[in-house]
Amino acid sequence: MASNLKSPLGQVRYLGSARDGTHHWWLQRLTAVALIPLVVWFVISVIAMVGADYLAFQAWVASPLTATLLILLVVATFYHASLGVQVVIEDYVHHGAAKFALLLLLKGLCFLLGLLGVVSVLLIAV
Repeated sequence: MASNLKSPLGQVRYLGSARDGTHHWWLQRLTAVALIPLVVWFVISVIAMVGADYLAFQAWVASPLTATLLILLVVATFYHASLGVQVVIEDYVHHGAAKFALLLLLKGLCFLLGLLGVVSVLLIAV
């Protein structure tokens, strides 16, 4: 019987998802923190737009600052949602093929909806 000369830490280093988990966790926290001021700004702006007609709304979205903040809100929202639902799928779906299919569907859906949101903002702004 051959003895293993590696330390216990050396035996488990680079095994599993431990190298990748903190990056995912930080990205989720970063998007959550970014969403706080964006959502507060959006809610206040929408409340201020109550009663406005479409032309006033279009003029508001056409502002470069507003369009940029709306695009950031859309991108951060769908990226944050993608990260969160990915964790749920990875934790609770145990069948490999189903997990892969759901993750692929999730990423595709979030990408398409995010792209739709960005294009919509750009179409209204232009």
